[in-house]
Amino acid sequence: MIRPALHFYDFGESVKAFSSTRKRGCSEGNYAEFNINHYCGDSEDAIQINRTSLCQYLEISNDRLIMPHQVHQTEIVAIDEAFLRLSADEQKARLEGVDALMTGVAGVCIGVSTADCIPVLVYDKVQRVSCAIHAGWRGTVKRIVEKAVETMISVYGSRPSDLLAQIGPGIHLESFEVGDEVYEAFAHEGFEMESISRRYPASDGSSITKWHIDLPECNRQQLLSKGIPQSQISVSEVCTFQQSDTYFSARRLGINSGRIFTGILMF
Repeated sequence: MIRPALHFYDFGESVKAFSSTRKRGCSEGNYAEFNINHYCGDSEDAIQINRTSLCQYLEISNDRLIMPHQVHQTEIVAIDEAFLRLSADEQKARLEGVDALMTGVAGVCIGVSTADCIPVLVYDKVQRVSCAIHAGWRGTVKRIVEKAVETMISVYGSRPSDLLAQIGPGIHLESFEVGDEVYEAFAHEGFEMESISRRYPASDGSSITKWHIDLPECNRQQLLSKGIPQSQISVSEVCTFQQSDTYFSARRLGINSGRIFTGILMF
């Protein structure tokens, strides 16, 4: 069995947190090589082989690797013992239309899939609670990261001062060209536009300029707004668009391509 190539993050002892790369899997074409997302058109056989290799690497059973079907909204699901007792079909239904997971159960790897969108991991080092968030531009506008931290506080009693956060690989400011309607959506929701946007020459080579949005910074600001200390927030330097040879990028490869899996496992 091929061991997947993962990029790990430091959340301290008894935690494995990581983002997958495209390397060391069996998927082909725009899914090559490592993809475990069922919703992007990849071969189910390849997905299962890749998923099995990841679970073996993490030393967990296949049913302890949990990922939702994301829809760019703000639904958050807690993975608890009651969820784990559901049948596979019941779990799949519960994970439909979900963009963030959280758990206090050890031995369960929760995670989200991205290919330019921003994955965010949050870990409570005192309560031993983890959270994985999918923040595309729509979820970012709807402040899913803020809502996830608020949910950790209300459900698990987390304190912002105890939280560690990692913003994973995603598209960065220089590469994320958007239409005026996207810029206006952020402005309408009260984001500080001077700190998260810039105009660059249009990518089509015309003489006009287009707005670009800094999605990692948008989500960093949301973490800060909930009281997480700046020193406890890390931001990946990886721009998926610029590094699409190592990380999946839907803008480079099209939507029918693989996805990065960013997960966290407490043990």
